[in-house]
Amino acid sequence: MQAQSEKRELAKRLQAEINRMQGLGNIRGEVKAGFAPFSSAFPGNVFPTGAIHEFISYEPADAASTSGFMAALGGLFMKDGGLCVWVGNGTKVFPSALSHFGLGPDRIVFINTSAQRDLLWIIEETLKCEGITLVVGEIKELGFTESRRLQLAVERSGVTGLVHRHKPRSENAVACTSRWKITSRPGIVYDDLPGIGYSCWDVELLKVRNGRPGSWQIGWSGDGFVPAGRQPVADSSIFERQAG
Repeated sequence: MQAQSEKRELAKRLQAEINRMQGLGNIRGEVKAGFAPFSSAFPGNVFPTGAIHEFISYEPADAASTSGFMAALGGLFMKDGGLCVWVGNGTKVFPSALSHFGLGPDRIVFINTSAQRDLLWIIEETLKCEGITLVVGEIKELGFTESRRLQLAVERSGVTGLVHRHKPRSENAVACTSRWKITSRPGIVYDDLPGIGYSCWDVELLKVRNGRPGSWQIGWSGDGFVPAGRQPVADSSIFERQAG
């Protein structure tokens, strides 16, 4: 019986090493809570860190929704501390508002440049820095060779990268672990009070390496993800309770 248990554990370690070599990032170690329902799409039901996740948008409203969703993910990645570097070609987010997603502006370094080549270089160099938890990079075009360099950087450093491509010429193949599209939905209104309500998105996971693409309609309660159309709750483990 013990031999079978050891074999299963060895098989898990080997599969985790294969996944890491294939660019799936860190899907072992401590599992961070709050990523349901998206974590079920990834191997081991763990949202991978130390990987590059690509986001694509075309309309200004979708770009804003994508930034909000990435900030929500960033707040979860950095729930226990850490530093984020946000690289782009202009200030498109309101730093103080990021606190709503658990991403305090005092924990973010914003770097802006108008040159595409400089953007790519800055993103790659910050992804190599082991002292950084998260890098958000806003860049229009990303080739396969360039994306492979980014992926190799995070495999060595363990940093997580979120790359947002707004209005790319094509949705070309890249070496990123996943590809997402985020669009807006009507906000979740609390107790029928007037106003725009809590953030709410249509989330499409178009591609995921060794995983299962899917789509979800979810909102942000200020503490975690909740199903769209449901009243915000303080307990962000609602998806875990539903899954159980």
